[in-house]
Amino acid sequence: MQAQMLAPAAVLVVWTLIVLLWIIPARFGAIAKVEDKRTLPAKTGVRGGDLEGVIPDKANWPAHNHTHLHEQPTLFYAVVVILALTAPSGTDVMLAWVYVGLRIVHSLWQILVNKVPVRFVLFLLSSIVLIALAIRALMATAFADPSALS
Repeated sequence: MQAQMLAPAAVLVVWTLIVLLWIIPARFGAIAKVEDKRTLPAKTGVRGGDLEGVIPDKANWPAHNHTHLHEQPTLFYAVVVILALTAPSGTDVMLAWVYVGLRIVHSLWQILVNKVPVRFVLFLLSSIVLIALAIRALMATAFADPSALS
């Protein structure tokens, strides 16, 4: 069951890398379409944020989502490892897959459509699932039978 608990985290890692790769054609394609290249940042050490307002918003959405995939999901990774180390149940595994599914749908929505009300609902639902997983991890550790852990 431990490997089954870690599988959703592995999928979310791969998804995060896919979104990272998605940034490249989105941004470079938008930069290539800029007619007056003088409007592009010319300073040394240009960052992605410097392209805000210079290229179309939609070209920056994959980067925005990539940032989001490094925020709340870091808690998910910790919770998954905690649960994997404490004999996870089928419910734990199912909740982890629901979280990953919601995060992938959230990514697709943000990158392709980016209407905030729907995006917020997806974020809220994934947050509720993460809270449930965190509570289950707390219960599995703080209230565990000490003899069962040795």
